[in-house]
Amino acid sequence: MNDQAIAREAESVAADKARKIRPVLLSGGAGTRLWPLSRKRYPKQLLPLLSDHSMLQDTAARTRDLEGAAAPIVICHQEHRFLVAEQLKAFDIAPHRIVLEPVGRNTAAALVVAALLVEQEDPDAVLLAEPSDHHVGDLPAFQEAVASAMAAARQGWLVTFGVTPTRAETGYGYIEGDAALPETDGTLAVRRFVEKPDAETAAQFVASGRHYWNSGMFLLPVGPFLAEVRRLQPELLDVCRQALDQGTSDLDFFRLDETAFATAPNVSIDKAIMERSDRVAVRPVEMGWRDVGSWQSLHEALHELRPSDDRGNILDGDVEIDEVRNCHIHADGKLVAAIGIEGLTVVVTDDVVLVARSESASRVGEIVERLGRRNRQEVLEHSTVYRPWGSYQSVDAGERFQVKRIVVNPGTQLSLQMHHHRAEHWIVVRGTARIHCDGDERLLHENQSTYIPPGATHRLANPGLLPLHLIEVQSGAYLGEDDIVRFADSFGRA
Repeated sequence: MNDQAIAREAESVAADKARKIRPVLLSGGAGTRLWPLSRKRYPKQLLPLLSDHSMLQDTAARTRDLEGAAAPIVICHQEHRFLVAEQLKAFDIAPHRIVLEPVGRNTAAALVVAALLVEQEDPDAVLLAEPSDHHVGDLPAFQEAVASAMAAARQGWLVTFGVTPTRAETGYGYIEGDAALPETDGTLAVRRFVEKPDAETAAQFVASGRHYWNSGMFLLPVGPFLAEVRRLQPELLDVCRQALDQGTSDLDFFRLDETAFATAPNVSIDKAIMERSDRVAVRPVEMGWRDVGSWQSLHEALHELRPSDDRGNILDGDVEIDEVRNCHIHADGKLVAAIGIEGLTVVVTDDVVLVARSESASRVGEIVERLGRRNRQEVLEHSTVYRPWGSYQSVDAGERFQVKRIVVNPGTQLSLQMHHHRAEHWIVVRGTARIHCDGDERLLHENQSTYIPPGATHRLANPGLLPLHLIEVQSGAYLGEDDIVRFADSFGRA
C-alpha cells in the first residue's frame, strides 16, 4: 500500500470515528409466525416482504442515510452469515462488523456485545439499535426523531422510540411517558413499560395520550448503557465480555465463543435493563412503524402500502379468485385458485400449503413447534437451499436416489470434498463448469456431463461470467448432507 493509499485509509477511519451514531442491526430472529415463507435457515428479515428488497436491506439503507451514522454492526446467527453478507454487498453497504451468534440469546446479550465492541474504539459513541424485521414508512420522521433524541442520549439517558398509537392494538407492548426532559425537544422520562394489554386496557392507553407502542428501537450511549448493565446485570456483562475475548475472526466475520455465549440469559433488553433502569427516556414519533411479526401484521402493512382489490384481498403471485373476500393469498411458484372463501390466509410454496383463518394465523408458530419436534425439514429450510457459492433445489427423491438443480455463482467454487456413500452425476444445463476429480481437471459445457464415483476427491467451480446451472443426480445407500468430507474451502467450512 503506497503513502497516498495509507493516508486515504487513515482519513476514512478518522471520518468513521467522527460519526458518533453506530447502527446495530439485530438480525437473529427465526420468524416462525411467518412460516412457511420464513424458515429457520432463511428467516423473515432476509425476505422481500414489503418491498423489492429484504427487510434487512431496507433497515440497512435506512441507517445509511442518517446524518452522523457510521458503518453498521450486524448481529446474526452463524447459519445466516453468508446470506447477510451477500445481501449487504448487493446494497453496496460495507458493515463495520458482522458478529455471529452461535446460539440465539435475545436482544440483551446482542446489544451488550455490540456496546463492548464499540467501547473499544469509541466509548463516547451512541448505539442505534434496530431490529431488522421492522418497517418504517416515514423516513424523514425517523431521521428527525433520531437527531432530536441524541440530546437525551448525550445526557446519559437510554432512549427508546415510542410510536404514537393509531388504534387499540393488543399485540404490542406499551410505554407510558412522564415529564419532558429539559433541553431535549420532546423526549420524555419513562414512567413504566406495560406488557401486551387486553382490548379494554389498550383502548384506555390510546385515549390517555400518554402511552406509546414500544418499537424495540433504542438510542444507547455506550458508557451509560454499560454502566447500567454493570449495575443491573453484572453476570450478563461478564459472559458477553468472555464471548468477545474468546471469540475468533472468521473470514469477514467475528464469531462469538459458543461456550461463553451459550451461558448468557435468554432475555430481551426491555426485561434485562430498560424496565429496571431509572435512566430510560422515550422519544414519541409517528413514522409509519410496523413490527412485521405475523401474517396478520403483514396483511395490515401491505394494505397500507398498496391498494387491495375491491373486496379487501391481498394477492401475491399467480392467483385466480372468484367470490373471495378479505383474504391474503400468497402463491410462491404455483397457481392458486380460490372460490367462495372469506377471511383466510393462504400461503402456498413448492413444499408447504398453509390455510388459516386470518384471526388465527398468528398461531402458526405452534404448528412450527410441533413440526420441529418431529424433525420436519420444512421447518428448517425451503426446498431451495442457499449456500455462499449459490444454491441447490431438491427436484425429486426416492429410495437410493435424489435429483437436485444446482446454481453456482460466477467466479465461485464449492469445497474440495469427498462422499463415502453416494455417487453423483452432473449434467451442465447452462454455462461452463470446471471439474476436478481425483487430480483430473477439465471443462464441461452445455449438454455435457460427468460422473463422480463414491470416495473420489472432487470440486465443482464456475469460471465464467454467468451463473452455472446443473442437474445433479445422486445415487447410493445414504444421501444425507452430512456425508461430506471437506478438504479445502473458500468459505472457511473445511
